[in-house]
Amino acid sequence: MQLLVLVLNKEEYMEEVLTIFVEAGVKGATVLDSKGMGRAVPYDIPIFATLKNIMKGTHFYNRTIFAAIKDEELLNKTIDMIRKTIDLDKEGTGILFTVPISKIYGLTKEELKW
Repeated sequence: MQLLVLVLNKEEYMEEVLTIFVEAGVKGATVLDSKGMGRAVPYDIPIFATLKNIMKGTHFYNRTIFAAIKDEELLNKTIDMIRKTIDLDKEGTGILFTVPISKIYGLTKEELKW
């Protein structure tokens, strides 16, 4: 089982991404409002003030979407559909990654079948 994580800087893709999850067969996902480090760092502290120039052009607010996906084929299908819709190689669009899940709690046996 893998945790698919998509940090979406371009919020205009949000509806398309959720549609992709449904069309691919992903049974559930969690969407969080999130913010980048550039927004969280206090610029009035001298050591962080230089980060303002480094992080120029980054999106301060974004959406983080994550879903636990058991089936490798479903995971790959979902990633392929997202990458065909969103150019993640274009700077500032967002990032997508997966993380192995070794344990999961809070899901029913039926929910774990996907």
